[in-house]
Amino acid sequence: MELPTLVQLTTGVALLTCVLAVVGVHTYAAGRAQRAELVQRLSHTGQAPATGRRRRFRNLDRRLRRTALGRRLELRLAATGLDVTPGEFFAYMLAAVAALWLIGQATLAPFFGPLAGLLGIWAALQFLNWQRQKRIERFINQLPELARILANATQAGLALRTAIGMAAEELDAPAGEELAKVSDQLAIGHSLDDALGELADRLPSRELVVLVTTLVLSNRAGGQVVSALRNLTETLEERKETRREIRTQLSQVTMTSYAVPVLGIGALFLMNGVKDGALERMTGSSVGQACVIIAFAMYAVGFVLIRRMSRIDV
Repeated sequence: MELPTLVQLTTGVALLTCVLAVVGVHTYAAGRAQRAELVQRLSHTGQAPATGRRRRFRNLDRRLRRTALGRRLELRLAATGLDVTPGEFFAYMLAAVAALWLIGQATLAPFFGPLAGLLGIWAALQFLNWQRQKRIERFINQLPELARILANATQAGLALRTAIGMAAEELDAPAGEELAKVSDQLAIGHSLDDALGELADRLPSRELVVLVTTLVLSNRAGGQVVSALRNLTETLEERKETRREIRTQLSQVTMTSYAVPVLGIGALFLMNGVKDGALERMTGSSVGQACVIIAFAMYAVGFVLIRRMSRIDV
């Protein structure tokens, strides 16, 4: 083989290799992008419609979802309606814990650093419970209107599945979002019992359980859905007013339950402000540390007892 022919052949092979390498890199990048999009869609917790913002901590989120802790955290976030992934929430919680640890250690004493970190974890979990309860309360307030829409739609001759889709379009969040999930599940072949059962698991409340039971039994037995929903609408309206009155009456007790631990933490800052270094000397011995832990435990017990005594199930 002549030298020019060999050079041309080598050049052609090199160019072909470069072209194939570019195509391979492009295909690999496109595949990774499609895989990331698929993982995001499959692991979407349904907190809110996609906002288009860039998700942070994707690797942490992907690894966290594979664990039992990540799955429990995902279910908690799904019930809150927050547009936050488990990885993002976990990272933010760790940052808050580290900040509180440093603040408690610097302003009070080194012993209070770990306690402040534990307080940060408790506050993050309480924030999720608070957001979840707020979403449940808003959903309960929408239940009378939901029952009215379903009754009108079924009275007009529409199927219950169609009525649920119509209610999802007419109602605001959170009822509209939750019913849209139910409608999507029904569209891909889920049974009405399973779809409504998952809704009751996401937003547990007596009112929703009654509504779901009414719809499921009427769908199975073919009973009078319209009359049942009409009666249920009146009952839900009465329960809504009763819950509002009880919440108003117990508002002072609720504030007291939060004021108790705040007074305890404020007393620590007051002691350290009156005599600088008093807390550090107090927690320098095992007896002082035990007293601090016992005091915090008593404040926690007081908080829990006040909340338990002020809880009235309607």
